[in-house]
Amino acid sequence: MAEKSTIARPYAEAVFQLAQESGQLQAWSELLQTLALITSDADMQSLIGNTSINREQLAQLVIDVAADVMTEQGQNLVRLLAENRRLDVVAEIAEQYDALKAEAEKTVEAEIIAAQEVSAEQQAKIAERLKARLGRDVSLTCKVDESLMGGAIIKAGDMVIDGSVSGQLNKLSVALAG
Repeated sequence: MAEKSTIARPYAEAVFQLAQESGQLQAWSELLQTLALITSDADMQSLIGNTSINREQLAQLVIDVAADVMTEQGQNLVRLLAENRRLDVVAEIAEQYDALKAEAEKTVEAEIIAAQEVSAEQQAKIAERLKARLGRDVSLTCKVDESLMGGAIIKAGDMVIDGSVSGQLNKLSVALAG
């Protein structure tokens, strides 16, 4: 079977083009994230994988669960995915769509994982430096992970900067062992 990301790509590109033409990039992003949550549920995965379940009923179930954010075009997408037995790739579609959206908006999601809470001032400085380095607006999220012992790890796109104490100790350990 083809890789899920390969299967998801044409759907993500088509939805992105539709969203861009209609000026609804954020609305589609929210809809796809909701659909990804719904279809990744263990019970829903069982239904999606069951080939004896009527595809139309499965599509309607997903549409009903997502009623709060569902649009007519969203319903068409769900029905198409169900008809083609592709509801299992919704999370990949959402991920690829968000990457296309970020590229179009010249933004990047960045995550700071720190040993202790990062102040708003520190976050602003990090975002500013990342923006200068990446040439994009940066949206930061922060998490605390005390196992880092000190410092932080910054992830932005495919870039990872490990300035954590535990990361430095691991590098030192590898250097000494090798």
